[in-house]
Amino acid sequence: MLTIHAAPLVLPVGAAAVAGGSGGGAVAVDGDRIAAIGPYEEVVAAHPAARVRRWPGLLTPGLRQDRARELLTRCYHPDPREADELGELPLWGEEFERLAETMDTARRSGSVRRGLQRMLRHGTTHVVGPFGADEPGLRTALSRSGVVQVPVQVQVQGRPVQVPGPPGDGPPDLDPFAGGGDLAATAHGPLTVGGRADFAVFDVADEAALRAGGTVHCVATVLAGRLVHRAR
Repeated sequence: MLTIHAAPLVLPVGAAAVAGGSGGGAVAVDGDRIAAIGPYEEVVAAHPAARVRRWPGLLTPGLRQDRARELLTRCYHPDPREADELGELPLWGEEFERLAETMDTARRSGSVRRGLQRMLRHGTTHVVGPFGADEPGLRTALSRSGVVQVPVQVQVQGRPVQVPGPPGDGPPDLDPFAGGGDLAATAHGPLTVGGRADFAVFDVADEAALRAGGTVHCVATVLAGRLVHRAR
């Protein structure tokens, strides 16, 4: 079923922003592909039978998480049932090492799955790999999640760019903007007609507000055309 995702502002990256007057911008999705990008009124007129999802704020390409390996293998993501004891934030460093001493395979796998779910809630659709054959549980969880693995060298606006190493020795952050990049450097790539439908929506006014407020404001994440996270 064709679905139109509409937001006051669409930033495709590599192309002009789409605000589209009173209706804002829109992205039409057919299966796992983008069928159209443009002002809301034009996209709806071209696809009158499509289902429409209206979102607040800003629609962007899905984001790339450069520190995924650390977030998934060097952090523990507490189960909500453990919140009273361990809190809700990823545990890193000495706290993680203490838990790791007694952590069995099932508990590690649960942490990885929760870590991936939390990445999706931050607008992440792509993670930097590779993830080796010595990490079968991680690779299986990634495959089932649908999150895309990308090599260390990525394409930014058509040019190969080496992804920087982890910044400092501090804990990795679920927010892909924590490394300081702008949207063009942090997005998985531009949104294009015919391209895969991987994007996110944030309840903020523009890119500056997104970078200042962080990806905790993600209200929706779409992965290969599927709505995999919805906050409202």
